[in-house]
Amino acid sequence: MIVPQSDVKGGIAAVVNGYRGSRLEQDCEVRYVESYCDGGRLRKFGKALCAYLLFHRELRKHRPDVVHIHSSFGPSFYRKMPFILMSAGAGIPIVNHIHGSAIEELYERAPGWKQSLVRNIYGKCATIIVLSHEWKERIAQIVPRERIVIVENYSVLSVKAPTKESAASKQILFLGVIEKDKGCFDFPAIMEEVRAEVPQARLLSAGVGDIHGVQNLLRQRGQEEAVLFPGWIRGQEKDRALRESAVFLLPSYHEAMPMSVLEAMGYGLPIVSTNVGGIPRLVEEGRNGFLLAPGDTAGMAKALVCLLNEEERRERYGKESLRLVREKFGLEEHISRLEKIYGRVLKQAETEAAKAGE
Repeated sequence: MIVPQSDVKGGIAAVVNGYRGSRLEQDCEVRYVESYCDGGRLRKFGKALCAYLLFHRELRKHRPDVVHIHSSFGPSFYRKMPFILMSAGAGIPIVNHIHGSAIEELYERAPGWKQSLVRNIYGKCATIIVLSHEWKERIAQIVPRERIVIVENYSVLSVKAPTKESAASKQILFLGVIEKDKGCFDFPAIMEEVRAEVPQARLLSAGVGDIHGVQNLLRQRGQEEAVLFPGWIRGQEKDRALRESAVFLLPSYHEAMPMSVLEAMGYGLPIVSTNVGGIPRLVEEGRNGFLLAPGDTAGMAKALVCLLNEEERRERYGKESLRLVREKFGLEEHISRLEKIYGRVLKQAETEAAKAGE
């Protein structure tokens, strides 16, 4: 399995880290090859180079039955190319698990030569895993539809109940990369309207990225105190933030199926987000949250005020988030679907090998 380093900031690492120590490792002999790390270009290049050498050795000494690659678009596509080429050259079936949400530059608006390259590389994969029906339709531009399988991300239910303080909390939580595509530049407009109705409201924006850009916009609106930036949080600090918050906010313009929303749902939080990517599969309007169009800052502010002020609705929506996670987005079901894909890919490879030997 080609994965990012376990301490990488982002959704792919969060997905893969859930596999470590899970039933997947009991049912399958999983060997992880970490191909990406946080840091500068030189560090990332060194990590990828070491991963290629390690993978080449694995192919010779411990030939795998299946290679499961976790990938995205942009630079991730090019980093994963050598793994796909080496696996295909060795005749090993490839499962390409695509987590990205920015396909325009890679394929849809790319020149002809680049589109041809993407088709060629993806065409070497036995199965492409995507996270939602929308992404199945978009990837179907590149590979035959029958080779694309939807496997939604998962959440783990929190065993800890919300703190007593959270019942009266006016804290809104965001987890993720702080950038324009995640809707973070809309924070100032959203919070200005929210605080006009709920003066004590605060947004905890936990992540890394263009913090200074958002802070500059906050200053322009006199909302410097409206948003707190603790940086990327993990472990107990993240657990506390999730337990002590009242609402989760993700105003993204592009998404696949965000792990941050699933994590928040696993803690019984209502969600205010946008109707893009796989988010409508997670957030049911009027049941566990609100869905708005990207950029609708007034609508998001209104939804947040509603949830902050109406404790009964907030509790009801939170319980629905927990129910949805329990019934539809559990880790065990996710792993079962992966294992079925492995079995199907192996059977297909055996059939093709038998035909080639006739």
